[in-house]
Amino acid sequence: MKNMNSEEYIALEELHGAHNYHPLDVVIARGEGVWVYDVDGNRYLDCLSAYSAINQGHVHPKILETLVEQARQITLTSRAFRNNQLPLLYKELCELTGYEMVLPMNSGAEAVETAIKLARKWAYQVKGVPRDKAEIITFEGNFHGRSITIISFSSENSYQDGFGPFTPGFITIPYGDVEALSKVITPNTAAVLLEPIQGEAGVIVPPEGYLRQVREICSNKNILLIADEIQTGLGRTGHLFACDHESVRPDMIIIGKALSGGFYPVSAVLADRSLMGLFQPGEHGSTFGGNPLGAAVARAAIKVITDENLIQNAAEIGEYFADRLAELPSRHVQEVRGKGLLIGVELKPEAGGARRFAEALKDNGILAKETHDNVIRFAPPLVINRPTVDWALDRIFPVLTMD
Repeated sequence: MKNMNSEEYIALEELHGAHNYHPLDVVIARGEGVWVYDVDGNRYLDCLSAYSAINQGHVHPKILETLVEQARQITLTSRAFRNNQLPLLYKELCELTGYEMVLPMNSGAEAVETAIKLARKWAYQVKGVPRDKAEIITFEGNFHGRSITIISFSSENSYQDGFGPFTPGFITIPYGDVEALSKVITPNTAAVLLEPIQGEAGVIVPPEGYLRQVREICSNKNILLIADEIQTGLGRTGHLFACDHESVRPDMIIIGKALSGGFYPVSAVLADRSLMGLFQPGEHGSTFGGNPLGAAVARAAIKVITDENLIQNAAEIGEYFADRLAELPSRHVQEVRGKGLLIGVELKPEAGGARRFAEALKDNGILAKETHDNVIRFAPPLVINRPTVDWALDRIFPVLTMD
């Protein structure tokens, strides 16, 4: 096939691909570290990191080496048989996180579904909730995935419109409001499912102490606390988990995205034995979940995070990046918020929406994405350094001050 330019690739995608995304018109062909290159040879700083899946940077050489070596050995066995990589991933994840057991899946949505199933099983077998009456409390602005069950408790109309009927058993309340949580708890409440920072909602950080209060309520009321750390976990916010900012230990933590460094879909649910041990053979599974290729890649991915001090780098560089953005004298900027290298710049309503700023940033060599119409999210790979942030700020400032 002849060499194609960006316009030709875009036309082909628009013709044959389902229109379920609204991407920026850049056609990426190669990546290295914090940089990506399009088919026309232009270089861009990646400030999205595939929604935090690329914490270790694009095509990290150590993860790539592991991927290639494992692919030469064996890629898939199914869980009908054992393999020599999964037990080591279990051990290393438990040592890293302090949880006793792991259940591996592939996508983040699959892991969320896993956590929901486990919470319901615990409610019936341990708490004594009447069968099929378990309730899970979720929060407005949440984003946990796109399956029918998960969109059933979304507060975003576009995620639900035309896709009903929906799965019952969920109660959705305002995020960050402890009083609202206390009011909806019943004897049938099985769990609270939350994001410690709501990424897709526009990098919404709850009030200081909120997570601790939710943990206390759950403990006092015999309710499971489930933290979706798919985007916020594995170093993104300057701690291993975003819950660590308030020293909160959930009963279950859901991880994904950066668990494979962007090489392969790998997700997992972490819990202690008293909870995860409720699953019995045949009750839950996945053909690809826990496969040797994914397990080997995940082992290399978490090793890179720890060996290269990416968590500390996210804390230090993220604070610098956010502070510099907050200094920006722009009539468009309402607020800069976030933790670590998960930063949201909220624009004023009169700014005309975040999309035009994301497109202008792209034209200036920076790939960021609007979220919830009026927020630009800056979340580069955790390997970014201060000179690169300065390079980015020199280009961000003119864009955010444009007419």
